[in-house]
Amino acid sequence: MIQIFCLLFFVTVFADAATQRKIPSYEKYIKTYSDLAIQHQKKYKIPASITLAQGVLESGAGQSDLARRSNNHFGIKCHSDWRGGRVYHDDDLRGECFRKYKRVEDSYEDHSKFLKRSRYESLFRLKITDYKGWARGLQKCGYATDRAYANKLIKVIEDYELYRYDTGKVHNLTRKEKKNLKFPTVRYTIYRTYGLLYVYAKENDSFDQIAQNLDFPVKDLKKFNEVPEDFPLQRGDIVYLEKKKKKADKPNYDHVVQIGESMHSISQKYGIQIKSLYKINKKDKDYVPEEGDVLKLR
Repeated sequence: MIQIFCLLFFVTVFADAATQRKIPSYEKYIKTYSDLAIQHQKKYKIPASITLAQGVLESGAGQSDLARRSNNHFGIKCHSDWRGGRVYHDDDLRGECFRKYKRVEDSYEDHSKFLKRSRYESLFRLKITDYKGWARGLQKCGYATDRAYANKLIKVIEDYELYRYDTGKVHNLTRKEKKNLKFPTVRYTIYRTYGLLYVYAKENDSFDQIAQNLDFPVKDLKKFNEVPEDFPLQRGDIVYLEKKKKKADKPNYDHVVQIGESMHSISQKYGIQIKSLYKINKKDKDYVPEEGDVLKLR
């Protein structure tokens, strides 16, 4: 049955993430500080992807006025317990006090220690690869006032494949290595909703494992789900076995954005192609959904 669907639904649609426009300053920043973020993951148990994404956003990839003047890459304000250097910068209010560091490395160290406060304690109960949970948690715990903060972090992590730093997968396997991969036999139940066939990802699952167990071309599976190489799956994620639709089925007319949702996760929820979701809502590829936004689905 699955083999028939492989033939029927072969597509040439490229993954949205694969064609995402890359910002050179972001790529340079990630290359410069990825090793440092990985070191801090090992030492403090904070996902490297989260550290890098926060650094990119909070410092404007190291180019913001605050970052240049104070080496502050994470927008951490002085607070009453701060005894180090200070600079004053307009943020939510005029002339707010921000921490000043001698080196960027000191900013990274202070950021990791800052997240060890009791306020963020719940985050350390999450799996190190759960960048979505960390992003949602940071927003809920009040790290930033921006209602799209978690979604912005997730977009940067997914656009630049920063999740690979959390697992150590920073290089692509060769064809020979992939061919030699052996996964345990797993039984998947195939469902149909909105007229689409799909399975639910299991604990520690991957597209390669699903493809091998269902005798399904992994290349097609990734195209159908519009994901790049090594995209991580979490338990319960929907994995489509055929091309998604251009609009949602009735009665799904719109969707209210929640904390931690990306255009990709919303498209997966309703079985819509990402490019169609952008088009229906007249949004460009730089748009980040904000908590409370209402998106049209058809």
